[in-house]
Amino acid sequence: MLTMVSHAVPSVGDHPALGIGTDIRSIFTAPSSSALLKALGIGEVSLLNPILVHCKTSGKPFYAIVHRVTGSLIIDFEPVKPYEVPMTAAGALQSYKLAAKAIARLQSLPSGSLERLCDSMVQEVSELTGYDRVMTYKFHDDDHGEVISEVAKPGLEPYLGLHYPATDIPQASRFLFMKNKVRMIVDCRAKHVKVLQDEKLPLDLTLCGSTLRAPHSCHIQYMENMNSIASLVMAVVVNEGDEDDDSPDSAQPPQKRKRLWGLVVCHNTTPRFVPFPLRYACEFLTQVFAIHVNKELELENQIVEKNILRTQTLLCDMLMRDAPLGIVSQKPNIMDLVKCDGAALLYKNKIWRLGVTPSDLQLHEIASWLSEYHMDSTGLSTDSLHDAGFPGASALGDVVCGMAAVRITPKDLLFWFRSHAAAEIRWGGAKHEPGEKDDGRKMHPRSSFKAFLEVVKSRSLPWKDYEMDAIHSLQLILRNAFKDIETMDTSSRAIHSKLSDLKIEGMQELEAVTSEMVRLIETASVPILAVDVDGLVNGWNTKIAELTSLPVDEAIGKHLLTLVEDSSVDTVRTMLDLALHGKEEKNIQFEIKTHGSRIEAGPISLVVNACASRDLQENVVGVCFVAQDVTGQKTVMDKFTRIEGDYKAIVQNPNPLIPPIFGTDEFGWCSEWNPAMTKLTGWRREEVVDKMLLGEVFGTQFACCRLKNQEAFVKLGVVLNNAVAGHNPEKVPFSFFARSGKYVECLLCVNKKLDREGVITGVFCFLQLASAELQQALHVQRLSEQTAVKRLKALAYLKRQVRNPLSGIIFTRKTMEGTELEAEQRCLLQTSSLCQRQISKILDDSDLDSIIEGYLDLEMTEFTLHEVLVASISQVMMMSNGKGIRIVNDTAEEIMQETLYGDSVRLQQVLADFLSISINFTTGGQLVVSARLTKDQLGQSVHLAHLELRITHGGSGIPEALLNEMFGNDGDSSEESISLFISRKLVKLMNGDIQYLREAGKSTFIISVELAASSKSRA
Repeated sequence: MLTMVSHAVPSVGDHPALGIGTDIRSIFTAPSSSALLKALGIGEVSLLNPILVHCKTSGKPFYAIVHRVTGSLIIDFEPVKPYEVPMTAAGALQSYKLAAKAIARLQSLPSGSLERLCDSMVQEVSELTGYDRVMTYKFHDDDHGEVISEVAKPGLEPYLGLHYPATDIPQASRFLFMKNKVRMIVDCRAKHVKVLQDEKLPLDLTLCGSTLRAPHSCHIQYMENMNSIASLVMAVVVNEGDEDDDSPDSAQPPQKRKRLWGLVVCHNTTPRFVPFPLRYACEFLTQVFAIHVNKELELENQIVEKNILRTQTLLCDMLMRDAPLGIVSQKPNIMDLVKCDGAALLYKNKIWRLGVTPSDLQLHEIASWLSEYHMDSTGLSTDSLHDAGFPGASALGDVVCGMAAVRITPKDLLFWFRSHAAAEIRWGGAKHEPGEKDDGRKMHPRSSFKAFLEVVKSRSLPWKDYEMDAIHSLQLILRNAFKDIETMDTSSRAIHSKLSDLKIEGMQELEAVTSEMVRLIETASVPILAVDVDGLVNGWNTKIAELTSLPVDEAIGKHLLTLVEDSSVDTVRTMLDLALHGKEEKNIQFEIKTHGSRIEAGPISLVVNACASRDLQENVVGVCFVAQDVTGQKTVMDKFTRIEGDYKAIVQNPNPLIPPIFGTDEFGWCSEWNPAMTKLTGWRREEVVDKMLLGEVFGTQFACCRLKNQEAFVKLGVVLNNAVAGHNPEKVPFSFFARSGKYVECLLCVNKKLDREGVITGVFCFLQLASAELQQALHVQRLSEQTAVKRLKALAYLKRQVRNPLSGIIFTRKTMEGTELEAEQRCLLQTSSLCQRQISKILDDSDLDSIIEGYLDLEMTEFTLHEVLVASISQVMMMSNGKGIRIVNDTAEEIMQETLYGDSVRLQQVLADFLSISINFTTGGQLVVSARLTKDQLGQSVHLAHLELRITHGGSGIPEALLNEMFGNDGDSSEESISLFISRKLVKLMNGDIQYLREAGKSTFIISVELAASSKSRA
């Protein structure tokens, strides 16, 4: 230990030697220490967070939150309430599950509305976390912030629509948000505790990445002033520009800059703590939200740029017909290029005006001012002519405030004008001043957050970058046009004649290109089909005809929906409808019917890209589908999902027909990596198995297979999370850099992995390379598959049939409880009730893996050892009486009546199992049950109880082979050994273990478990 919080020492138990230099392994239990040591060997240590650890002295559980700093690991220990202790806490994929439904709802939203996206986000976070107020806080271009969506509990003052100055969130805080993404303050009024540090350290350790670090005193006062006691803030980080421009051919593509678009802010009026797994889930949800924000911003820009490009095209057409006056005299005109209130053209000392503009005299004054003060510039844009220094700005008033002007020739100019902006901005207590900066020497929180109204005058909306790009593009077009006008001495009729000749030549070239395209489509090695606007087939190439055995002449004229399988009709209908409206979808999978000789082979599975066909007026006249046959791969996946036997022979088969396959367990650790993956990536199986798939195998930094960017990482996490959550298989585009630096592009199909009970135990991932056609080449062992299915059905039948008579027994017992019974009879009924609970618990055990791997939830109840012993012994009395074996309970009465806290039914199950096996291998005599209880005090009324139960029997003892199977040392298991193996795993879940001692003439099972005990015993 290099650093510790002095206040935290008592919380991990009384330990006299605890301090700087203490070996951290001495503080925690052995499994906890092993988990922490494992973290030391992982580069991206945060992938393991949170690590569940238990204190050795107190047994208290903690979440260990680990992150690296120079030369050290910083570990925050967050207490975990006993009833909240999960089955396991390691791995990000487990935390993702908490946000699975929220992510699914967010992804199901239609695109095109940032407001709807933000409203949904705050609603999801509110439901996940339970804070009093959840807001989306957006940063504007000048860094001031605005609350653009909000969910608040009744009675709280709404903040929606309020603006806040940039200095409310200093640059230092913004930098930390970019780095850490999540910041939680549980109670701003909590007392700070001192941090001790080893004096031998050369540098002070930074705690900026610690979740438990105290907030700055300024921020504490800031929260107090806002009546917010607790907060949770998550950063929304988006791309600074188009990230898709990265070149995939480069082994090290340049990292695009990121920017802090805004924050998701949660406030609470009382102290509130959110456990780390839920915080991690919220962080992942925010990353998904950021991707959608990025797409909405890109979509907005694309729509605007598309409209600008269309207008530019029309303006160029006008210019050719009536240059240059067509851009102001016809529709559309220059006012349609960008959002404005007016526009003007100054050409050969004459002025043409559109909309709200200055007068001719004022325009000449502006032109003279530009020539005098901005002669070196080809243009000027401002949202305030007054601030820009134009002398006549006051005469223009609020009618004309903003202007964008570009120079075509030294004397000819184009102008766009804007009136004053929407005049009201509501500020949350303080106004943003553009020139104001953070004061690094002192920080003073604002005392008032009372909203007030600022009236904006003499200023228009600012000119956006894309608007200025459009204006400059038109400027360049007009410059070239003006040069042509000056040099050309031909009439407009000659120009039109030339254009007509060009169109004729263009049509001839177009016909030649079209003929060549038709030939290529007909002979293509991939299936291609096309339909008209009514959905009737008008294109059907040789490959699709071959796959379906439906000739071209029979396919032409049929409706596409009649040719696909019924299960695919809705998918194809949606894709067709979107394509006819101009939205082209990619990588859509559906099944198409087969005919003739291929009808017995079943339908063909296709993955298609839709491409809208347009006429010269850009109207959609049909849809072309370029497809890929994936029937072979789908057959592989279907059989692989159904198989119940040994799948390793398939996964590890080096046959080149087997596609690249990898997989994870339910916690995200890589568990499968077949030879095809090794060949594709260059990474051997032993180099990737048992590493975290997200981060260590596929990640953006220090990973085996590096992904292109953070967005690709988040998308992979979403797809894996959906599979673990039980959603239907997904097929998505996927790309990564192999070990050699080669950029691999493929389709990723993720399927959930199920055990015999149908419980999800992980995922299988198949890669389909665009250049390879997967073939059906699996020879599955049908006999083992059928045997597994039969056993599964038999087990389900037995479990169902046992429940009915058990319900009858329970009903009879409850009826008897309502009658007058003697004390002894009531004791017998209680024993019967405990045995019935044990049967019900065992029948509910659908996932033995959860017991074997140690992930089962124990049910904590209050009980006495007397209850457990009586119920356990009653289960073997008939067996012992039949063999003439007398069972002796040699447990002290005070131990029998001790009040304990734990899973009494599981302890009863274990004890009955070991009693049964002991009697089975005892020929006669007696069997002795004894117990010993020691307690470690945890507080005034709670103790940690170490319970040791001994079952001593005569005879030669349990066979060595059976004991080896119980300890998991032998692969061949009998029914008895499986029962003992499961019982030992249950004991391990209770922080205990089993021992077996052989002595002369007798043998003893020693069962040790840890329970909780109160200081009082039952009378």
